[in-house]
This record gives sequence, C-alpha cells and structure tokens, in this order.
Amino acid sequence: MHILVLGGGFAGYYATRKLKRLLGSRPGVDFTLVSGDNFLLFTPLLHEVAASDVDPSNIVAPLHKYLPGIQVLVGQVQAIDLPNKQVTVTHGPQAHRHVLSYDYLVIALGSVSNFHHLPGVEENSITMKSLEDAFYLRNHMIRQLELAQFEGSDSLAPGVLTFVVCGGGFAGVETVGAMMDFLQAATKFYPSLQPHMIRVVLVHAGGGLLPELGGTLGTYALEKLRQRGVEVIVDAEVEGFREGAAWIKHAGQSISIATNALVWTAGVMPAPAIQDLSCEKDKSRLLTKPNTELLSWPGVFAVGDCAAIPRPGRPGEYYGPTAQNALRQGELAARNIAAAITGGTQRPFTYREMGQLASIGSRRGVAHVLGFRFSGFLAWWFWRTVYLYKLPGFQKKVRVALDWTLDVLFSKDIVQFRPPRVPASARPAVQPETTTQSERARRIA
Repeated sequence: MHILVLGGGFAGYYATRKLKRLLGSRPGVDFTLVSGDNFLLFTPLLHEVAASDVDPSNIVAPLHKYLPGIQVLVGQVQAIDLPNKQVTVTHGPQAHRHVLSYDYLVIALGSVSNFHHLPGVEENSITMKSLEDAFYLRNHMIRQLELAQFEGSDSLAPGVLTFVVCGGGFAGVETVGAMMDFLQAATKFYPSLQPHMIRVVLVHAGGGLLPELGGTLGTYALEKLRQRGVEVIVDAEVEGFREGAAWIKHAGQSISIATNALVWTAGVMPAPAIQDLSCEKDKSRLLTKPNTELLSWPGVFAVGDCAAIPRPGRPGEYYGPTAQNALRQGELAARNIAAAITGGTQRPFTYREMGQLASIGSRRGVAHVLGFRFSGFLAWWFWRTVYLYKLPGFQKKVRVALDWTLDVLFSKDIVQFRPPRVPASARPAVQPETTTQSERARRIA
C-alpha cells in the first residue's frame, strides 16, 4: 500500500504528518511526499524576511527532520495520470524523470502567481510566493538605494526609487507595509538620500483594501498607509509593463509609473500540473466531495489552495485558500485515507475560521477574530503572537522571537548580497514549467 502526497506546503505537510501518526505502525503501508523544496515555508512571515526583521532560515521547517521515517523526494510534479494511478516527477539540474505509482493520492500542490496574461508583467515583476522572492525583494531594495546613493539626486534616473506593489489583499498590504518600514529605516544610512525621494505605490483593483476583513479595517489600513507616505490607488486596473513603467487604468485614464521594482501579489491560480488535469473543477480548482475526495476518482484527495471543498449548507460556496483551512484539510484527508484502509467512517470537512489578521507596518495591524474587530498596536502584537505560536518547531519559535527582539534593539541589516556564481554543470538543462522567465534569469545569474 503506497500513499503519495504531492506538495510540501501546509496542506501536504500536515497530511503527511497525520498519515504517519495514524498508519506509521501498520505493516505494508509506505508514504512518499514530493515537494518542490526540502522544507515547509511559513508563508505568513515572508514579508518579514523582505523587511530584514527575520532571518530567512528561521521561517522554514526542514521536511527530512520534521517528518522522520517519511520518504521525502524533492522534485517538480509534471503530470498526474489518474486512470493509471501514476505521477511523473522531475528532479535535479538535468531534470531526470521518474514515474511514481500510488494506491492513495493527496494533491496539495498549492498555487502559483496569476499574471492574467498582462503584457510584460510576468517577465518584469517580483512575486511573493517563495523564500527566494522575499530575499530577492530585500536585496533589490538595497541595490536601488546603492544606485541612488552613487548617482545622486541630480542625475537619478526615473523610477530608481519608485516601488510599485500590485494587489490590496493580505499579501500586498503586508508587503507594502514591510517595504515602507525597511526603506524608511535604511535611508538614514545614505547621506545623499532623503525620505521624500522614495516613492512607494500600492495599486488595487477594488474599492477598498483588505476586502476579506470588511470595510472598517480596510479603511483603517488605507489611512495608515497613506499617513506613512504610501500612495494608495484604488479602483485601478493594471494594463501591463513596458518601457520601464507600470501602466494602470484609473478614472478612465491610462497612467504610467516609471519603476525598477514591480511587486505582484494580485492573484493566484492552481499549479500547472493541476491545470491540465481532466476532472471536475471550479475556476481551475479541483472540485471535491465534502470529505476532500475528488468527485469521480476514489482514493484521490485534494486539499489546500488547489482544492474547491464545498461549505456545508452553502450551495456553490467553497472554503477559501487560507493556511488555517489548508492544514486542517490535510489532516482530514489523512484521517479519511486511514479510515478507508482500516474500515472506518469518512468525515466531511467542517471548519469555522477563527479569524484573520494582517500586519500593515510600523507596528500596527488589523484583526477580525471571533467576531471582534480591532486595529493598531494591539492587533499587530496579537498577529505576531498567533503566528509565533503557529510556527512549526520550538527551535524556530525561539529563533524568530529572538529576531524580533533584536529588531527592536538594533537597526535593520542593509547588507547587499551579490548573486552567486553557478557552475555550468549545476545550471538547469530543462527549466521547470512553473518557473517564469524572470525567475529563471535570477536563478541562473
């Protein structure tokens, strides 16, 4: 009996961990986890890495260490053959191809950035989906400051100190707040620069920020960001990126914003291996039964961002792609697989979200928890407390708590790291389908 889990994010990690606890002592049952990285990335703290508040290694949990006894394979899922119960995986610089068979399958491949086919955006934007993205954004901000310091204000090219963030949801608001914290703190170390020279723009298609939290908290976040100097443009559509500028449509007019830093957080879509799968879907997400099993494929379960799991009593509504949903869906899928093997009863996924939190920078936040809405320093402190508790591993909790303490006592680190030299033998011969052109260029450079 071989149980295969695809994806090392929240849903896949917690599904694998629960499977090990439930079936680890049962003879004849093997487990395999396929992940693009050999660690679980704690994505809620990505913007903290970009702002130099947290060391990158402290928000990752090594899968080999945290999942003892599980075969963890680091590779890219290329295709899922449901009729033949096989998954094609590639790994390594030369993209070696392997075919893995399974008896039970958990699909937890998450999501990738959705650029909506806008011209020039994918090739010229920085996403916030990976540890590499956060570290690259931090390094890029420092690089722009160094360039401006060298050139001086008189000969500074347009867009050098202009940073544009697209998307006013959780990722966009938290990212722009962290960027503002970092840029304002770093500028004082550059004698040729003044705070007014830095321009940070947040572009959002909706009428208010953080629509998931409701109007009041979204309005608070918008006002606080504007007070700190962030240009917030709502009801604006991104048209594309060309000639060194982001083009947006606002109030019936096309506006260009010259920038060397376009950060994209305006939408996601399921991973490429999901998009080509021949089964029932809802807006590209895999439709499942209430027990997270695919509608027409017994023994195949889908959880996390790539799954559309129905809400009980709400026809046509599905659980949102949040971390708190994903980890519980993963654990439920594991329980239902164990029940199928041992003859137990399948259970539906039912969960009421505890609430949602967001950090907006400058030690302020917004929160909607158990029906209560609050903002300011208390919300920010509560945000840090909750995510410190959720961070896997006691060692990681201690390290992040120490990082936050040092961030209060000392100034931010503004060291610029140069891209590493990559030997020709280690460069990918075949690029993974999930890698964009800009990401390929960064990795090879």
